[in-house]
Amino acid sequence: MPLHPQAQAHLDRLAAVNFAGLHTVTPEQARAGARRLTAASVGEPEPVADVTDRVAVTEAGEVPVRVYHPLGVATEDRALPAVVFFHGGGYVLGDLDSHDGLARALANGARSVVVSVDYPLAPEHKFPAPVDAGYAATAWVAEHAVELGVDPARLAVAGDSAGGNLAAVVTLKARAAGQPRIAFQLLIYPDLDFRRSNHSIAAFAGKYGNISREAQHWFMDHYLAAGDDKLNPLVSPLLEPDLGGLPPALIITAEYDALRDEGEEYGRRLAAAGVPVTVKRYDGMIHEFLRHPFDDAKVAIDDATAALRGAFDGKAIPDA
Repeated sequence: MPLHPQAQAHLDRLAAVNFAGLHTVTPEQARAGARRLTAASVGEPEPVADVTDRVAVTEAGEVPVRVYHPLGVATEDRALPAVVFFHGGGYVLGDLDSHDGLARALANGARSVVVSVDYPLAPEHKFPAPVDAGYAATAWVAEHAVELGVDPARLAVAGDSAGGNLAAVVTLKARAAGQPRIAFQLLIYPDLDFRRSNHSIAAFAGKYGNISREAQHWFMDHYLAAGDDKLNPLVSPLLEPDLGGLPPALIITAEYDALRDEGEEYGRRLAAAGVPVTVKRYDGMIHEFLRHPFDDAKVAIDDATAALRGAFDGKAIPDA
């Protein structure tokens, strides 16, 4: 279908700002621009019962986290489920504040505690530092379940874009280590294949709000210390030869997103490996649409939180 009018209006506003190409600026300049853009576009935050900033002391070092408790959910009789959330931003941009609104919506909608992870960013911290911190933070949540008031048997991971990559990679590491047990993975337009060779990457680069080919390499060059790292399944989980035994998944994609095809291919590979998975494409939508006040963003968040609630209740993932 055509680009949704709400997405088109957003892209028109973005074009009027006339930001410099990412590949022409430093990470510090890009982060400052991203913070300004977030501040200008984020409305009043959705209320939750409680928000607490903490530091998880892990084997990978100290990892800042932000813990959200949902509004209107009684916790006296039973520990709540938990969602460990990883923000997007190409491993170079983003922080707890940039995805505060999405974390709040997931907490309330899924009726769960959300632990948003401020993993270390590249290029100061290249691969595998963000992966190690993400996995360690997830293990920390399981290990501190009583303290956090969460049920370690109902633990999910979630993330958008690069955060979706990190959520998928954490499930691979948890499977290899045998812990923690992850009940569900929510992958929101995930970045899963650093070869950058699929159709949507080529067709949509530099269009519909997607970054250019030059910017794709800008992010990868900052994140990876060596070129062949892109073939490591902990960088490109789509290249993991065995996806069996991974947690059930919901994968959200957008029609005009350059990352669309790899997310959908990952869903097909999970299904072929016997993993329960639903892939839902939102027609007319663009990358990062869940962070914008689009009608379909509300629909997608409702779909995502319904899938999380179902997973925590032991129910099958709803069909797309």
